[in-house]
Amino acid sequence: MASLVQQIIIYAIPILLAVILHEVAHGWVADRLGDPTARYSGRLTLNPAAHIDLFGTILLPLVLLISGGFIFGYAKPVPINPYNLRNPRRDIIWVSLAGIMTNLALAAVCAMVFRILASSSPGSWGFIVNPLMMMLMASVRINIILAVFNAVPIPPLDGSRVLAYLLPPAQSAVFSKLEPYGFIIILLLFFTGMINFIWPIIRFFMVLLLGPYMI
Repeated sequence: MASLVQQIIIYAIPILLAVILHEVAHGWVADRLGDPTARYSGRLTLNPAAHIDLFGTILLPLVLLISGGFIFGYAKPVPINPYNLRNPRRDIIWVSLAGIMTNLALAAVCAMVFRILASSSPGSWGFIVNPLMMMLMASVRINIILAVFNAVPIPPLDGSRVLAYLLPPAQSAVFSKLEPYGFIIILLLFFTGMINFIWPIIRFFMVLLLGPYMI
């Protein structure tokens, strides 16, 4: 029980930061490109109360943590109205990539701090440094998983918006019709193990950012 509580404490803040900053990034970029929907909805804030989804932010990560699976979660999607964007078809790409790039940037910052702490003597910090380093390591892992998973081109994941832009208009319109079935497709990928193609990519980024400290 103590170990589980410790894990919850270590993973709680990284998960919250990862999913909240992911959604805020979507809304902030959309606002800069002409769509103020997220701002008017009060979603351009770091206040967790505005973003927490009971299942995606709390229950799902907790169940995965208890079951020993990889840790994943999500916040309430930020409302975006693409028709407000100055160039809807192009700008939705930047809005979609904002969340992915934010998670990668957060992973890079946490990895840098982790490396600095790992290469220096803890000195009088002692008991503070180890939990902090465990939290930083968790943050690197969680943010990379979120970035890579969201890059998968299946609606409603961010990667699907990018693919829709790259496809010719006719094919893009057909592809967009998959969105109502997106979560079913994602579940099938998990249950069949076909989603496992993301793990080498995740490991690549882990090794890239953590190098010899990769565990």
